Amino acid sequence: MRLIAITSPDFRETETARAGQLLGSGFWRIHLRKPEATAEELRQWLDALPAALHPRVVLHDHYELAREYAVGGIHLNRRHPEVPAGLPTGLTLSCSCHSLREVREKVDGMDYVFLSPIYDSISKQGYRAAFTRQQLEEARREGVLGEKVFALGGVTPDRLDEIGRLGFGGAAMLGAAW
Repeated sequence: MRLIAITSPDFRETETARAGQLLGSGFWRIHLRKPEATAEELRQWLDALPAALHPRVVLHDHYELAREYAVGGIHLNRRHPEVPAGLPTGLTLSCSCHSLREVREKVDGMDYVFLSPIYDSISKQGYRAAFTRQQLEEARREGVLGEKVFALGGVTPDRLDEIGRLGFGGAAMLGAAW
């Protein structure tokens, strides 16, 4: 199972060191998600991370940095729903989905998608699971869940086996990773 860590929206003092540790301990990718950050602040974050790890970083904002750094991909979102022109080839493309219908509509055009919230969120107060176990099992049987769908929301290490049994190809963590 592939694991992704999503950064906190706020900057933390030891975050790039922790990102390196996570990537060294088996995490597949780090999603750099700081919606209020400037391009310069994201440059500083990337400069603090060893360049050899940049291909495992995915940008949620300031996609133009993909022209300066050898990052691995971009993540489309409400703020930036379209792929901008002029980006390097070979970047992975991902997005977030909040319904099974949305997964069906978007998964074929993406390298992978997040489906959330699977469990009650650790990092967002009051953000409750949106799917019952029965709904997820049915989605697995229908082939909606698969290698390209990552569970997000309340994901902890002790839930990874269940996430795998439900048919997800991976899991993304924010609160439990940092």
